Amino acid sequence: MCSVCGCGTSAIEGHKHESGDHAHAHGHHDHHTNDDEHGQEHRHEHEHEHEHDHDHAHHDDHQFPGDHDHHHTEEGGVHYGRRIAGVHVPGMSQERIIRIERDILSKNDAYAAENRRHFERSGIFALNFVSSPGSGKTSLLVRTIYDLKDRLAISVIEGDQQTSNDAVRIRETGARAIQINTGRGCHLDAHMVGHAVEDLVPEPGSALFIENVGNLVCPAAFDLGEACKVVVLSVTEGEDKPLKYPDMFAAADLMVLNKADLLPHLDFDVELCIAHALRVNPRLQTLTVSARTGEGMEAFYGWLEASAARRAQRSKEA
Repeated sequence: MCSVCGCGTSAIEGHKHESGDHAHAHGHHDHHTNDDEHGQEHRHEHEHEHEHDHDHAHHDDHQFPGDHDHHHTEEGGVHYGRRIAGVHVPGMSQERIIRIERDILSKNDAYAAENRRHFERSGIFALNFVSSPGSGKTSLLVRTIYDLKDRLAISVIEGDQQTSNDAVRIRETGARAIQINTGRGCHLDAHMVGHAVEDLVPEPGSALFIENVGNLVCPAAFDLGEACKVVVLSVTEGEDKPLKYPDMFAAADLMVLNKADLLPHLDFDVELCIAHALRVNPRLQTLTVSARTGEGMEAFYGWLEASAARRAQRSKEA
């Protein structure tokens, strides 16, 4: 596990933008540190009062191993900083590293379970989109939102190390989006997603797209409370990616092979790539699409709507 899985920072860029004038739903007190332009530090406390059913009262009371703090940024986001001392300190025993990793993952799983309960109570179909950088995740989401805007309500949580570029692209479709900037972090975790959901407030019965940080390694290990993981693989990346990064493809429910419009210009064997993926995960569903031209996208929409309907039905029966 990399060092930033337990340390580094994350920021919810859209905190003020998405919060706007609606009643907050945190149900806890936030203690923030804010530096103004004169370099003075101000500490202040404010209480959020949301009305929806999502109980994240413990999010700001949790203790990951090591130090924890959060503070406002100049851009209006909130950084949730965590640091675990010693994960990569030379000489640390393997047993100690394994224990720290287990502590991180067990705490993440607890937050993920809470997120999942909220999604199930609200009939929200949450998808965790994972891939390497440049696979076309954001383009896939943008096209999906445009094409399904009259058929399915969709909101988006965007994860990147820096910038709000992808959230801006999503908002241009008319969908609501919030950006999480992870700083040095290489993936989203369930705690970050829980806070973002509190601010975004996806409507009951809607779909929530979570676009993870571009990385085919660490996001495989971190449950966010989603219903499904969707791994997006570009035809420009090579057929052997499922074999090189098996954990990600083993954890996924669907593989979307994107940029099919480039196939005439590439030496890429679609059948071999799918065979590699099924070797890693025999239950993996696969689709070949082009987010640019729309090729194969209706098949993806059919999978999405059918999966959302099944989730909603299970929520009603629960």
